[in-house]
Amino acid sequence: MNRAAYFIAAAILTVAAPSGAAAQTAGGAHSGHDHAPVIAAAPVPAVTASDRILGDPDAPVTVIGYASFTCGHCADWHEQVYPAFKARFIDTGQVRFVYRDLPTAPQNLSQTAALVARCATAEQFPAVIDALMSGQEQMYASRDAAGWLLGAAQAGELGPDQLETCLNDPEADAGLIASIRGAVAAGVTGTPTFFVNGQRVEGGLASLEAAIAPLIEQGG
Repeated sequence: MNRAAYFIAAAILTVAAPSGAAAQTAGGAHSGHDHAPVIAAAPVPAVTASDRILGDPDAPVTVIGYASFTCGHCADWHEQVYPAFKARFIDTGQVRFVYRDLPTAPQNLSQTAALVARCATAEQFPAVIDALMSGQEQMYASRDAAGWLLGAAQAGELGPDQLETCLNDPEADAGLIASIRGAVAAGVTGTPTFFVNGQRVEGGLASLEAAIAPLIEQGG
């Protein structure tokens, strides 16, 4: 086993579910629309420097997406909707897409996947999430979780030193817990869930277009 595979395997075995509100995430292994209790109806947390942003950070419209790498509907959205959404809005500089984590069952696996993605730099991140989402179905079929995670790390060219440092970094755990708690506080009960300039919107391309277009006309 090479060093990167070792660190990933160890992370799967040792990552623990967050406590308290952060633990109240979805429960089914592959349904994608599992639900967590709504604790409050706070606004979706504002974008910060720690967020992973795809596209122009100064784009007039902000779309925040909560997803899980073990959620089947999230993988479907990424494979079937995201390419057109990206071409229409992100690549044209009209939308910045903020990816946030809301891990679903199996928790150890989804949280480890989220941490591997968090190990990526801004330049590496798109390749890592593409590999995790596109490889999810095969991972479930083969039950090779470590291979799935290692493949995503390799797709993003994450080296073993980078993985070791990141997977043992308390700040990575803290960032993941903050993402979960923010989602739960905002009433997010399943994945994927989307907010357009702070307003919850259905994740279909037509629904997103309908919410985004007037904002672009108004200048955001």
